[in-house]
Amino acid sequence: MKTTAVLAALFAAALAAPALAQPPAGGPPAGAPRPAPPPVNKDPSKARPGPYMVEPEHTRLMFGISHKGFTTFYGEFRQLTGTLMLDPKDPSKSTFDIKVPVTTISTQIEKLNDELRHKPWLDADTWPTIEFKSTSVKPTSPTEADVTGDFTFHGQTHPLTLHVKFNASGDDPQDKYYVAGFTVSGGFKRSDWGFGFAAPMIGDDIQLIIQAAFKIPAA
Repeated sequence: MKTTAVLAALFAAALAAPALAQPPAGGPPAGAPRPAPPPVNKDPSKARPGPYMVEPEHTRLMFGISHKGFTTFYGEFRQLTGTLMLDPKDPSKSTFDIKVPVTTISTQIEKLNDELRHKPWLDADTWPTIEFKSTSVKPTSPTEADVTGDFTFHGQTHPLTLHVKFNASGDDPQDKYYVAGFTVSGGFKRSDWGFGFAAPMIGDDIQLIIQAAFKIPAA
């Protein structure tokens, strides 16, 4: 869990830094008081049950892969879609699915983004979506669970287990939604999904972090 926490922090810091460097468009002027964040609940047993949908603007999949053994190279996907059926009283009955559009890959290098979208890399024209669909949930603590599901990548589907941590839930008065947020982490060998191109120069092991926000209309 310490490794996962460090990876999550590194991903968040590396990818959020450019956005944090600039004030949001239309936001309050520098030095103006900012509204307090909405109160959140960190007890998953008190979250609202029922069907949720992905809140795409604050959901992203981040990945890390070795580059020639010298460095770990990071990137992300956005515009994710999916659903969550949350059962706070019995988390083992909860289910979720996530769909990732391959064309949204971003490494902050546009030429590389374009290369990765096509053959011989991710080939979004043939396989436009990466997908995870849960098949079982095994709680490991009051706020965490190991979730096994069918993971579809590069045209193949195989079982994959991801670790899911409940972050918080609560009303977001600005967007008028009730939100449940999770951190999902794990990894896989891409060659196990039939995609070993350029390995081991470009790493076979891929680390994943998904910051997942699910929403339902506020009560």
